[in-house]
Amino acid sequence: MANSDYNPYEHRDVEVTMSNVGAFVSLLKCVIGTGILALPLAFSYSGWLNGGILLVLITILLIHGMTLLIICMVESARRQEQGYCNFPDTMEYAFNQGPNWCRYCSKASGYLVDGVLAFSHYGVCVVYLVFVSVNVKQLSDYYIKVIDLWIFIVFVGILSVPLFLIRHLKNLVPFNLAANISMYLGFFLIFYYLFQNLPPISERDAFKEPSKLPLFFGIALFSVSSVGVMLAIESKMTYPEQYIGWFGVLNLASAVVVISYLIFAIMGYWRYGESVHGSITLDLPNDEIPAQVSKVCISMAVFLTFPLSGYVTIDIILNHYLDRNGKLNNPHRMEYICRLLFVLVCTVNAVAFPDLGPLLALVGAFTISLLNLIFPACIDMCLNYHAPYTYGKLRWKLVKNILIVIIGTVILVYGCILAVMDMIKEYGDHSK
Repeated sequence: MANSDYNPYEHRDVEVTMSNVGAFVSLLKCVIGTGILALPLAFSYSGWLNGGILLVLITILLIHGMTLLIICMVESARRQEQGYCNFPDTMEYAFNQGPNWCRYCSKASGYLVDGVLAFSHYGVCVVYLVFVSVNVKQLSDYYIKVIDLWIFIVFVGILSVPLFLIRHLKNLVPFNLAANISMYLGFFLIFYYLFQNLPPISERDAFKEPSKLPLFFGIALFSVSSVGVMLAIESKMTYPEQYIGWFGVLNLASAVVVISYLIFAIMGYWRYGESVHGSITLDLPNDEIPAQVSKVCISMAVFLTFPLSGYVTIDIILNHYLDRNGKLNNPHRMEYICRLLFVLVCTVNAVAFPDLGPLLALVGAFTISLLNLIFPACIDMCLNYHAPYTYGKLRWKLVKNILIVIIGTVILVYGCILAVMDMIKEYGDHSK
């Protein structure tokens, strides 16, 4: 049995740490991004009342999953008597502590986590490039002339390179703060339009037929959580033990996020109804100064968030594979090469698939359902499988985790199917 007195927090070795305030600011920035602008579209799939209820429940479920995951990571580090155990290593260790059949796939489970994490944040970065490019194109179309979208995507990708070469999270905090200020200024200007010419709320559906709910879940999942960045922030904090808990940094940031999301989503759907776009900025008039300024502010905020979102994928590629043993010659040069290639691949992908709605739903349904729900529940079940660890009275932990796995699996399968069908329909129509 592991030493119960061992405290992993006391043995962490972090090159550059973050304060609680820095962690809070970075959390707000990593979560509040393009997802919030797509939530009115999500509410058009669910209805405004149903969407509000489900969004609160989803946020509680996802934050519980994140808290559970961090607790399991700390517990895995404690049992192995090491300072920090990352997500894939925690998955691998937990499967080795579970039933015999889990042990045979423990190694593969670690690779699976890495793959899904990397794909999740890669998908977010592609969405960010498309979002910024689409909004800049609208302004260009109005003031200059109509230019193909792919040209803007390439231009934004090139401009992203200098920021993306910043290596440490702490050095990104000033950019995250500037992005938060710019984002909320843009929101304020959007509200100027959302409160104008509001139809009677009775004209908007409170509930919709359930067939479109998986698309709602996909967008909502994408909007509320950013697993890799949330874990990266916790790993770099000066006082990581203050990250979770009732009044921890994670819960406080999540409360701010969900209140902002509810107001924004309900008002956006109320104002624009079924005609709302994948990003509500695309519903604003192109010929009015406040709308143009809001697009510039929000586009700038999302642009400044790109390096924070891509940090996780680079960290996985470099530290989990290329330089896992710390023996790589000139690792900094290799990291810069990886970062340049990452921006290049994201840009090419954004040029190929520039539609926001189905892309948001696919990334959310596939990655967040696994990372925030299914994987943490499986890890917790495995870590408590053998005595002296237990599932609690009446095995309530086991029952709760099984329910989480079922919910996550339904969202994963149904959400991905509908998102892919929407993508096929979208691009099939374009090809015709």
